Amino acid sequence: MKEYEVILLAAGQGKRMGASRNKILLHLMGKPVILYSLKTFLKDPLCRHIILVTQSDEQDLLKETIRKVRSKNCTITIVPGGCERQYSVYNGLQKLKHPENIVMVHDGARPFVTRLQLKELHAAALETRTAILGVPVKDTIKRVINGTVQETIPRDTLWQIQTPQVFYGNDLINAHEKAREEDFLGTDESSLMEKYSDLPVTMVLGSYENIKLTTPDDMLIGEAIVKRKRS
Repeated sequence: MKEYEVILLAAGQGKRMGASRNKILLHLMGKPVILYSLKTFLKDPLCRHIILVTQSDEQDLLKETIRKVRSKNCTITIVPGGCERQYSVYNGLQKLKHPENIVMVHDGARPFVTRLQLKELHAAALETRTAILGVPVKDTIKRVINGTVQETIPRDTLWQIQTPQVFYGNDLINAHEKAREEDFLGTDESSLMEKYSDLPVTMVLGSYENIKLTTPDDMLIGEAIVKRKRS
């Protein structure tokens, strides 16, 4: 089926943001960060279920935050996250209504994903069963050990990976189960699929605006992006 579900990750703590609460609840130009990507998914008619993974003690607060943006065509389920990103995704996978279909995994701290990117990811996943978003790196990359440059890495094949990352639910569940058996902790969903699946992972060109809000400087960049979009 063409319809898909989303695991929207919102269980961060905001330590690098220097905030006293979850960064996805911080306001960006008058609106909680989480609402930007949440509304983008809710506007996509192919998105039928959003699994919002958050900290246990913030579930009531998230329910109040999203109360006014619910959709008749898309249900929202809130589940507790884990101590690591990978465990949070696994918790979300347990709540899929149709694991035989496509699931998108997205960082709630990336507010600027677009409908066009969702469409292109979805189309790629229908064709190859996998799709991740990313952009070519722009800076020179060097490998450094103990403060000393070891080598300069050619950047023509290097990509900076973003989210959403898109797979079929059962494929991703199988990869997570194998990772749990081996106590392997990956950096993202693609790293699990690369290790535990024979499926090649398809790269879809993203946008340099699809940033993850991690530090106070990122919030300033985010404000500039919102102002540009509004103008």
